[in-house]
Amino acid sequence: MLAALSAAARGSLEEIVKLRDYEFKTELIGRPFREGEAKGKAEGRDEGLAEAVLEFLDSRGIGVSDEVRERITSSTDLEELHGWARRVAAVERAEDLFD
Repeated sequence: MLAALSAAARGSLEEIVKLRDYEFKTELIGRPFREGEAKGKAEGRDEGLAEAVLEFLDSRGIGVSDEVRERITSSTDLEELHGWARRVAAVERAEDLFD
């Protein structure tokens, strides 16, 4: 359907259906939407920090085993991820992040 619309019409339609600023009239829909949005933001933040730790290890030429990669990418503890991000500059081995 979108492909059949002109760029201007498509842009107008996208503006109309944006949910970011929409205020739900009932909690039945509004609460789950807000909770899902907050969960998505937290997951994105965790994933971004985990990727930054892995990228920094890679930029320093430090090899990362599958087990270490899994532990870093599966963490949802923001405090733990921040600790690893602070230690990544000083470690000799990726496994040292967890000491």
